[in-house]
Amino acid sequence: MRDEVRDFIFKNFLFDDSGDSLNDSDSFLEKGIIDSTGMLELVAFLEEKYGIRIEDDELVPENLDSVERLVQFISRKKVPS
Repeated sequence: MRDEVRDFIFKNFLFDDSGDSLNDSDSFLEKGIIDSTGMLELVAFLEEKYGIRIEDDELVPENLDSVERLVQFISRKKVPS
């Protein structure tokens, strides 16, 4: 999952060599990698790829602002209720 998320970020948001220096804990917002439009693209990708539904109240940095946070969030969402 981590590699799939990183691959999506690299292909869709990093258009130069800066991806080489992206750590899993780096904030997408602080590094200027993803803006609000990009966040919508990311959410659409996650919902389609992992078969999850991301609610409006879940669209917070604590869930979506780094590769590390995304992987943890997706893992929690995929756990059967």
